[in-house]
Amino acid sequence: MSVQSPPAPERVAQSGAPRPPRRVGFSQKLSRWDVKVSPYLYISPFFIVFAITGLFPLIYTAYVSVYDWALLGGQGEFIGFQNYTDVFGQPMFWRSLRNTFSIFLLSSVPQVLVAIVLAALLDQNLRAKTFWRMGVLLPYVVAPVAVGLIFGRMFADQSGLVNSALGVFGIDPVRWHVDVLASHVAIASMVNFRWTGYNTLIFLAAMQAVPRELYEAAIIDGAGRVRQFFSVTVPQIRATIIFVVLTSTIGGLQIFDEPRVFDPAGRGGGSQQWMTTTLYLYDVGWGTQRDLGRAAAVAWILFIIVVLIGLVNFAVTNRISTSGGGQPSRRQRRAAARSSRRSA
Repeated sequence: MSVQSPPAPERVAQSGAPRPPRRVGFSQKLSRWDVKVSPYLYISPFFIVFAITGLFPLIYTAYVSVYDWALLGGQGEFIGFQNYTDVFGQPMFWRSLRNTFSIFLLSSVPQVLVAIVLAALLDQNLRAKTFWRMGVLLPYVVAPVAVGLIFGRMFADQSGLVNSALGVFGIDPVRWHVDVLASHVAIASMVNFRWTGYNTLIFLAAMQAVPRELYEAAIIDGAGRVRQFFSVTVPQIRATIIFVVLTSTIGGLQIFDEPRVFDPAGRGGGSQQWMTTTLYLYDVGWGTQRDLGRAAAVAWILFIIVVLIGLVNFAVTNRISTSGGGQPSRRQRRAAARSSRRSA
């Protein structure tokens, strides 16, 4: 009588017999949870702070804007969109909006252009690089109130430094605190003085990340410095250009400090010739009207305008910067397709 030997482990495994489940230790489970959850824990403080200081005030402002909410009387009855209708019916709101866009165009556009040119100059082999780079950033460190007070004295109508310098060349004194365009130019110069150096360093950091092999190849092809700037530098830093343009747009449409301290009265001029929308919001909520519901409506209107202009600005900037990034245009693709058909 023959005795059969027990099956080998390989035969049992091949026969499809179920294996016992592998037990996972506590340390392995903890490491898996750490890999999955820890990234969210690291970024959670930003979202928590944003929810408390940004998202909640935004939602609560929308809630206040649909009520008759006085500064002293508190919350009143629900009035729907009446506050928005009242704001659109006030000529002062449209004047403040016009002033905001005028100062924004006079400050943001030259600011970005000058910043990118200064960054290109600082990216060259200069002596005392750290000194020049820190010197560009110094105006950003100065307090906005101090900048406003200094420039307010410089652009004084009678005894200002700017009018004295213009008088040397035989130019009549400019009424910086009376004329609309002159006051906008003076306030825009304050904004440019503060923020040009900050944007310059952002552009400089992006330019230093551009591979130097691209410039060497451009030099071999015979490209000069101007051609290298437009063909190599600008396409390589297009993401930074979009970022700077968006931040300049948001900051330019919310300008408050510079026009507030340009005049000691802080009311946007005798005829409100430089009253911006944020100054108008302050006047509605805590100035002459003292209507928090209407001020909240102004805040939400300004928020929607900033979002819409930011989206348009992003689309236009992205299209312009991408057109120089080496991608063929639609006309070039059509011409290439026609030439390929003819050769075929």
